[in-house]
Amino acid sequence: MASNLLQTPAPHAGTIPFSRPPTPGLQPLQIGFCGLGAMGYFMARNLANSRKSQSPPLIVYNRTVAKSQKLLAELGASAVKVADTLGQLATECDVIFTCLVNDEVVTSVYNEFAKALVQSPPTKVKIFVEMSTNYPALTGDLDRLLSSFPHTRFITSPIFGPPPAADKATLVIAMSGDYRSKKEVAFLLVPAVGRKVIDLGENVEKASTLKLIGNGNLAAALELLAETLTLGEKSGIGQQIVYDLITDIMPAPGLVAYGNKMINDSFDGSVGFAMDGGIKDSSHVLRLSAELNCPMPAVSNAHRSMITTRAIHQAQVVAGTQQWDIIDESALIASSRVAAGLNPFDSKKGTGVVRED
Repeated sequence: MASNLLQTPAPHAGTIPFSRPPTPGLQPLQIGFCGLGAMGYFMARNLANSRKSQSPPLIVYNRTVAKSQKLLAELGASAVKVADTLGQLATECDVIFTCLVNDEVVTSVYNEFAKALVQSPPTKVKIFVEMSTNYPALTGDLDRLLSSFPHTRFITSPIFGPPPAADKATLVIAMSGDYRSKKEVAFLLVPAVGRKVIDLGENVEKASTLKLIGNGNLAAALELLAETLTLGEKSGIGQQIVYDLITDIMPAPGLVAYGNKMINDSFDGSVGFAMDGGIKDSSHVLRLSAELNCPMPAVSNAHRSMITTRAIHQAQVVAGTQQWDIIDESALIASSRVAAGLNPFDSKKGTGVVRED
């Protein structure tokens, strides 16, 4: 019988590279979540739903309180509790997840956490889990900041996937930092929030580095996709036919999803990944590539297209003619379209292409 037990696959085998954490104590973990943006809202919702029958409510904090109240209204008080301050999140929770917009906000939030921990030093293990897309050096700074407090652990755990993947809990999750903390957190997140964990070891900067590499690859792929669809339109073939070909021969989920936005001019960044986020990420990638003497011209081209597209959109905002207040990263196709003499955001206008049999 013992032999059979040893041969029984563990739950989530192949998706979580850690053994199960120790048997939980009498008191279930109190979980907190900071940052209810395009990704964070779905992640927090799924995490709360996965625990509401057996654990205290997920404590959430967001700078815009309305988003916290929206989640509370959706799931109810048995699943969600709204924190009044960041300090409350830091002192009341055993595990605190953060998913924030940029490095500056991350720095500000963790400084607030540190102030709270000075006033109320932890008496048991407390794990902070940073899930944003940061420059790797920042994660090292955060680790040093939190390590000055007793019983405090820090891991980086950036996520791969767009908001629809966050909604469906199919994200891929990278992790680096303290081994026991990663083990604890991995079983909280899979399958509740994501489908797989990639372990990058003890160095907290490694997961952030992988995240930038992945985002750089996506940015370069979107630039090539935008150029290809624009050439299809300008040549008279039509972007729809080119898109259909791409989905037939290279059906990568990212290309399919972003290509669909491009050909349908679905550039609303309030429900996708905002262009400012793409520019921030590609800036980080280019900084890292420069520091490591590893040129990435494809990412440079994507970065230029995103900045060009943002400038076009900002000019429309000034003129009051914009269709969206926030534009999605997929809108970088506007740069290729303008260079080709086409309308930046409306592929049905002004193509000037005569399609001949």
